[in-house]
Amino acid sequence: MNELIIYAIIFAALIGHCLLAGKMYRSVHQDSNLSIREKNDWKLKALIFPGYFWFQYKKGKA
Repeated sequence: MNELIIYAIIFAALIGHCLLAGKMYRSVHQDSNLSIREKNDWKLKALIFPGYFWFQYKKGKA
């Protein structure tokens, strides 16, 4: 039973990671103020640590 709980938590974290990375990926892709290199850098960062870099990206736009 403990394994099932652990797997459920890992699965929820993975789904959250994927959803946030996809949201950031779409937002960066639609930003016309960024160059291709900057877009690619932000997209790569979105795949690694989307939660942390989402706030960094939003702070840079403000």
